[in-house]
Amino acid sequence: MVGKRIKQAYTNVDDNKVYGFAEAVKIIKENATAKFDETIEVAINLNVDTRKADQNIRGMISLPHGTGKSVRVAVFARDAKAQEALAAGADIVGSDDLVEQILKNQINFDRCIATPDMMGVVGKVARVLGPKGLMPNPKLGTVTPNVAQAVKDAKGGQIEYRAEKQGIVHAGIGKASFSEIQLTENLKAFTDVIFKARPSGIKGAYVKRISLTSTMGPSVKLDVSTQN
Repeated sequence: MVGKRIKQAYTNVDDNKVYGFAEAVKIIKENATAKFDETIEVAINLNVDTRKADQNIRGMISLPHGTGKSVRVAVFARDAKAQEALAAGADIVGSDDLVEQILKNQINFDRCIATPDMMGVVGKVARVLGPKGLMPNPKLGTVTPNVAQAVKDAKGGQIEYRAEKQGIVHAGIGKASFSEIQLTENLKAFTDVIFKARPSGIKGAYVKRISLTSTMGPSVKLDVSTQN
């Protein structure tokens, strides 16, 4: 049964209309009336075939205003690099002891970073971290000798994006408590990165649809006419 709040929210949205970024953010923010700070999420439906290597859209982006989400970071490092990671704010730092925790399914982190020399150790838990999307990856900057910067980026609102099998990219771009300007700038920054990642082999429209929603609110369609 749909509650009165949800029904009211949907009466404010025209399903047949596409909205500009600022207007969409305003509508979504106004309808995010749950008793908790809802996450504002964007979903971009792309005309890509993720089975092809050059169309597997994936990367990292640091949003201008962060995500509003607290991120727990684990780092595989030893000695001086371990100290650098701790000083930068890493929540968990270890090597073989961290492997043991992970094998016991004690995965109390949202991002995993490793120094290059630790990848042999990390390989022991690849089958656990891989399916969860937590395996350190040099292409994403999570295998790096500069662990301090990687930790700061993760804590500062850097997010990973990846096209799913159906070509859809999802991301949380902030909280309902953010200002409209902050959310609009985060949305613009995220979509700009996705638009620029257009593979050269794509024919026709690259972006098929963009929608914006909040955790408990309605979804609105965004205007993509100028982005293809």
